[in-house]
Amino acid sequence: MKMNLRVSAVAALGAAMIISGGAYAQANEQFVPVLVYRTGPYAPNGVPVANGFVDYLKLINARDGGINGVKLTWEECETGYATDRGIECYERLKGKGPTGATAFNPLSTGITYALTEKVGADKIPLFTTGYGRSESKDGSVFKWNFPFMGTYWVAADILVQHVTKKEGGADKMKGKKIALVYHDSPYGKEPIPVLQEHAKRLGFELLTLPVTHPGVEQKATWLQIRQQRPNYVFLWGWGVMNSTAMKEAIAVGYPRSQMFGVWWAGAEPDVLTADDAAKGYNAITLQHGAEKTTVHNEIIKHVHDKGQGTGEKKEIGQVLYNRGMISAMLVVEAVRSAQGKFGKKPLKGEEVRWGAENLKIDAARIKALGMEGMIQPIATSCADHEGAQKARIHSWDGDKWSFTSDWYQADEKVLGPMIAAASKKYAAEKNITPRDCSKE
Repeated sequence: MKMNLRVSAVAALGAAMIISGGAYAQANEQFVPVLVYRTGPYAPNGVPVANGFVDYLKLINARDGGINGVKLTWEECETGYATDRGIECYERLKGKGPTGATAFNPLSTGITYALTEKVGADKIPLFTTGYGRSESKDGSVFKWNFPFMGTYWVAADILVQHVTKKEGGADKMKGKKIALVYHDSPYGKEPIPVLQEHAKRLGFELLTLPVTHPGVEQKATWLQIRQQRPNYVFLWGWGVMNSTAMKEAIAVGYPRSQMFGVWWAGAEPDVLTADDAAKGYNAITLQHGAEKTTVHNEIIKHVHDKGQGTGEKKEIGQVLYNRGMISAMLVVEAVRSAQGKFGKKPLKGEEVRWGAENLKIDAARIKALGMEGMIQPIATSCADHEGAQKARIHSWDGDKWSFTSDWYQADEKVLGPMIAAASKKYAAEKNITPRDCSKE
């Protein structure tokens, strides 16, 4: 674990306050816990996410002097992508800072499941950008969960939309076969209900093929694919599982052009280590891909060129670096939104929760953030903690990622009833009375 208080004057002041005991609560600082996995089998993917996240926090301090004068402080805690370690990190960091933790980004669906009840009791929002519980879009039940920008149900729905379009329409899907190769964990199992619903609706056959952590043993899985010859393979992997899948695909002669990954299986670490095996591979994006915009130039100018970069400069603009950067931006903008109601001061988690639930990032704000072209407008509410349900497909040509589809919008006619049923079931199991969002 490493304390990242890069602004020396603030760091020295914070240390003095902790030592003196009691004065720390008066510090004009907003504490952000940073759960990471820089070690273990998922580190190649976890590191760039963490670097992008921390670099953005550094940018806000260095360029803007914090959020409306409130400096950001943070501390990393290593989870190794393990749920038990994630819970330990949460317990260790939740009370840090003058007002406690701002929000947690667990970067793990398993950790999200474990923390969902805890955060409500502790009044700390849980930000799960592009992962977590899909039904937590329903803020009337999941008051503290925010699956910003897209859930796995959105990803599964849009992937089906895309291959349906490739086939020439819904009537062409009958009799087709889709195999889901998934990480055998809460993360990997998330898309199954949506894919099952689409299989019934469109008449295709769904094969579900689990892969045991960490995913280096897949020969039996791909022998099944060679035997079954599905029309498409959806890859729901993470870390070494993704590059292994591509190598196994080439071993059994399965074309990468018929493989489509979720947005956690569509980044540079997934394809660069697979060499030519990855050429032609596709993945859905969490809106953004590998690209550089104004905000990257700002990070280079104010952070990396000052010798304060978290990782190597060459990773700036890569897919997972961008993912971490955007995740940090959402924390910052939730705080900024909350400051509009509660004042320009360090805020408690429950106040930040209000900011997250009343987030309005429109086209003008996206341009001001320097992220034009990377993300679509995001607007949350009591009923909608997701804020956006759009995505694109990008493909790997052996050298770079390029967008190969227009924007897709998730089909609420399919997902809406599923979300309502799942959140209602959760509320009944946990004895939760849903909020009346018309009164919020």
